[in-house]
Amino acid sequence: MSGSTVSGAGRPGSGVAPRTAVRALLSRTCHPLLLLSVGVVFAMSTRYGWDTGRATFAFQLSLLCYLAALERAIPYERAWHPSRREWRWYGVYFVLTTVGGTLAQSMVVVAAGALATTDPLLPLWAEIPLALLLGSLAGYAVHRLGHTNRWLWRLHGVHHVPDKVNVANNGVNHIADVFVSQACVQLSLAIVGFSETAVFGVGLFVVAQGYFVHANVAVGLGRLNHVFVGPEQHRLHHSTDLAEAGHYGSDLSIWDRAFGSFTWRPGREPAAVGLVDARSFPGTGAIVATLVHPVRRPVKADGSGG
Repeated sequence: MSGSTVSGAGRPGSGVAPRTAVRALLSRTCHPLLLLSVGVVFAMSTRYGWDTGRATFAFQLSLLCYLAALERAIPYERAWHPSRREWRWYGVYFVLTTVGGTLAQSMVVVAAGALATTDPLLPLWAEIPLALLLGSLAGYAVHRLGHTNRWLWRLHGVHHVPDKVNVANNGVNHIADVFVSQACVQLSLAIVGFSETAVFGVGLFVVAQGYFVHANVAVGLGRLNHVFVGPEQHRLHHSTDLAEAGHYGSDLSIWDRAFGSFTWRPGREPAAVGLVDARSFPGTGAIVATLVHPVRRPVKADGSGG
């Protein structure tokens, strides 16, 4: 079985890392500051007419730097820090993921332009929560299919190859997987006809949550785990124990609760993360082999994964 055993260094309550007031403060304020940043960027972008694509990309890079710094300050597992070689690999995947997302956005821009409206029937304060719920549901559905459909798993399984979970390898994805997942979410919002402003605001929140849940940080959300997805839940999603590897949501946890894939409880942690069968996918560093993997003959016929 592949996977990195979690030793517990730096976890809350482990007694290994020094419990300084600064570390405690960082742990408590990490997620609130993240949500605050979403609101600030959204407000400033809409007020000053910033280009939404550039604003989103700049926000994404800022998040990556912020969470990478927190991983050093309040790590969940020190052994999960990326090596220099892994940073180089992750940089390539980051570019591929960005390209996949851009292609998906380009493919649906015509539909969004035709169906989205600048004069919605609902006020923005009501439109954004509805768009968030629908987009979150679409993201949950396509992610769960990525684990249960054997063809989609050959795309999505690339993301589960690393035997550690950190903010840098959040971008380890097959470009086609990014294209499919983002296109499905964006099309669901475009078909309903949400305004471009609402879609932009929801997109910022999804980006922030996507990086946050993958961060190797000792942060617990407590009861808010039943509303938002946090790192505690997403580490379970990467578990090699498929009985606990639910949590297909990456922003809101309500769909995992609704559809029976919520496995988190206080104190529950994965023993190891990664693939159940490491032979079923190329290693993360084999980038070319990874790109052609979906069209090669599968090693396992059932397409299951960790």
